[in-house]
Amino acid sequence: MLPEYISRAAPNPAANRAPWYANTAPSYAGIFLWIAFYNAMAGGTIDRAGLGLCLAALAVAGFLSYQLFYYVPATLGMKTGFPLYVIGSSTFGTTGGYAMPGLLMGLLQVGWFAVGTFFAAKFMTSAAGLDAAPGSAAFVIAGIAWGYTMAYVGVKGIGYVARIATFLNFIPLLMILVVFFRTAEGLPRHTVTNPDPWAAFALLVQMVIGFFATAGAAGADFGMNSRDARDVRWGGLVGIVLAVIVAGGLPLASVAGAKALMPDLAGTNFDTVIASMGGTLAATMFILFTVASIPPACFCAFIAGNSFATMIPGVPRMSSTMAGVTVAIALAVTGVAENLIGFFTIVGASFGPICGAMAADYLLSGRRWAGPREGINWAGYGAWAAGFVVGILPFLPLPDGVLRYAQPAVVYSFVTGFVVYAALARAGLEPRAAS
Repeated sequence: MLPEYISRAAPNPAANRAPWYANTAPSYAGIFLWIAFYNAMAGGTIDRAGLGLCLAALAVAGFLSYQLFYYVPATLGMKTGFPLYVIGSSTFGTTGGYAMPGLLMGLLQVGWFAVGTFFAAKFMTSAAGLDAAPGSAAFVIAGIAWGYTMAYVGVKGIGYVARIATFLNFIPLLMILVVFFRTAEGLPRHTVTNPDPWAAFALLVQMVIGFFATAGAAGADFGMNSRDARDVRWGGLVGIVLAVIVAGGLPLASVAGAKALMPDLAGTNFDTVIASMGGTLAATMFILFTVASIPPACFCAFIAGNSFATMIPGVPRMSSTMAGVTVAIALAVTGVAENLIGFFTIVGASFGPICGAMAADYLLSGRRWAGPREGINWAGYGAWAAGFVVGILPFLPLPDGVLRYAQPAVVYSFVTGFVVYAALARAGLEPRAAS
């Protein structure tokens, strides 16, 4: 018998779907326009390579994010009307699908929601001139208000998330344009002080795709809201490829220009450039960046809600999501979430082999969803294990000569997951279809 999360799943009907510019594109663009994506992107990159190569790296990273990590899950979601967690029962089995990608995706989004809530509460209390220390009354109140409000909007579905993102995306876009034009005169004077083009190129690709990997797998949840292949294609090209180039390229160039204009500028973070402007402009921009964090917060809640509602169908979506969000808020207001970014980045990179295995399964099945497979699909789990080892190589104490070429690890992990799944499937480790 099929597990409840599969037997109770119903495909999203055509009447509930919408064009790419009303859901997929603005929602994905909102993720990349989040300051967490590009704030530290200039570190270790613009000092090693010229802006032309850096922009080329962003373009390559955007295309790989679209083609390798988003396209297959989104296409399967569009064709079947099912979310990632049901679709994943083919690649990982009806039993194996509980853990991966099922609950793993939901728990990971709860973690990222905690990180976002922490910084939102910090910005809000700082802007109001209140005690911005985690645990303070003002910080706790701000965190609770932000967390539950964003979770409610996310639970209401992709239509609400996209509606918010469509308007709020213009706020960070306008701000990064303002910063760019204020620093553009320094671009001709930008110099490469520590030449290492490959390191800069590989690091930028890793930064972009490592950040995007889980959102790419969640493409199934966006695809199930797409009407046809055209919506899948254009939603990804605009919301991912174009968004990466714009949201990554403008801040990167701004930091390069600012460093040329202000050689004594401390650090290479984008928020450092904003702070250097001083006065009302800087304070206002920090407040607006907090407002611009709404779409990615809603995105996390939406994906977490899909995970919990699918994997635990007996519990109402609102209840399970709010339970997860309560944990996230607790991590945020106590300050624990501030130290979880590195951990969640590593776990997020584990979605490289998940996407690779799903792509192999899709192609081996004749570019269609093969349906749920019984028990645990060891081809999928073997592919994930091998790909995960490859994906964490940059975090291991390896010789410098090895580490130099260990990036972009998330791309290597995708390729590993793809190849290992295909090999194990050919060896007969795919279980039979569930009845």
